[in-house]
Amino acid sequence: METISTHLDTAFWGTVGGILLLLILSGFFSGSETALTAASRGKLRAQADKGSRGAEKALRITEDNERLIGSVLLGNNLVNILAASLATALFTRVFGESGVALATLVMTFLVLIFAEVLPKTYAITNSEKAAAAVAPLIGVIVTVFSPIVAAVRLLVRAVLRVFGVRIDPDSQVLAVREEIAGALQLGHSEGVVEKEDRDRILGALDLGDRTVEEIMLHRSGIEMIDAASAPQDIFAQCVNSPHTRLPVFRDEPENIIGVIHAKDLLRAMYKRIGGPDGTPDALRGFQITDVAKPPYFVPETTTLDDQMRQFLRMRSHFGLVVDEYGSLQGLITLEDILEEIVGEITDEFDVDADHPVRKTEDGQYLVDGAMTIRDLNRATDWQLPDDEANTVAGLVIHEAQMIPTVGQVFSFHHFRFEVMEREGNRVTALKIRPL
Repeated sequence: METISTHLDTAFWGTVGGILLLLILSGFFSGSETALTAASRGKLRAQADKGSRGAEKALRITEDNERLIGSVLLGNNLVNILAASLATALFTRVFGESGVALATLVMTFLVLIFAEVLPKTYAITNSEKAAAAVAPLIGVIVTVFSPIVAAVRLLVRAVLRVFGVRIDPDSQVLAVREEIAGALQLGHSEGVVEKEDRDRILGALDLGDRTVEEIMLHRSGIEMIDAASAPQDIFAQCVNSPHTRLPVFRDEPENIIGVIHAKDLLRAMYKRIGGPDGTPDALRGFQITDVAKPPYFVPETTTLDDQMRQFLRMRSHFGLVVDEYGSLQGLITLEDILEEIVGEITDEFDVDADHPVRKTEDGQYLVDGAMTIRDLNRATDWQLPDDEANTVAGLVIHEAQMIPTVGQVFSFHHFRFEVMEREGNRVTALKIRPL
């Protein structure tokens, strides 16, 4: 009786109370780590804008995830190790040498359930709410432990450097752009996000990484006006053209001297003939260069994001793309850039615009060789690479390392490509099917 009372004295119950308190602290650290790392910064920002101080504090302390995780892990390990030591001493006192094994079993069960699984399960299901609640106290802990964490961080990086691993101090685990793209892809695969919505948002995100060279209309497809043509021929060309703006060249197509807008041309010609009662003979001597506007040249390496801003700033929709030597490469319009976001924009003048990709009865796809790989991927939800070529024909030529002839068949990237038409050195039509 005296032995039992000795075991159950004040020190015994004090140790039990200390272990329970340490388990609570361990659960707090574990849940805080999960909540702060799993919480969406976008949702926290929305809560902070509504006046939540906890959300604002959570945003500040999660800016440096390495310091946050280091501080939380330091606190968590301290309380876990201390709790295990107290439990070992307590069980050894009560049960003798067998108390070590018993303490290990009991503490493993208690830590697993009440200090790991339970708090982390709650934190992952209520991440933003939990992050805002624990952020003020975790902020204090991060500040207190910051000297120790800084020393540990230096030691860790020194060890990693020995193995050839270097860490950028300013790097983040996931960039915001990559996080959004990943969430959209996941949402689409789960049926939550529609394909069109995913493509529009991803298209807007990609504008900063793509250049005008990738989406421009190649110079071989540009319709131009010869400044030396007769006024009647120029008028007929503008009226019959599906385009509103046309480049004007002199002597050779490379020498672009201006850009004519159909409305400007019609106004000038109408004014020259003297209104509805005038005669076409009055057009003699008409010079298109008097109406054409100066051409706007764009370097082929300009990003789509920058070029769209330039178009909006200049209130212009039309630019001629040149390379580093000043040679004409193609043209780009504001509509071309917008199509990278919203998809194909068509009107009554676009020829075959309703069928950019035609599916045959045998399940194959007839594709124009000049169609960009990105547009084909968006239309079919394929994943053909566009790193080495912009167009489908360019991809085939790059992979084949030759200019193929009609009827040749190639298989790469898990697709079968058959050349259907060729004009000169250009592959103009292909038949494609997944393997």
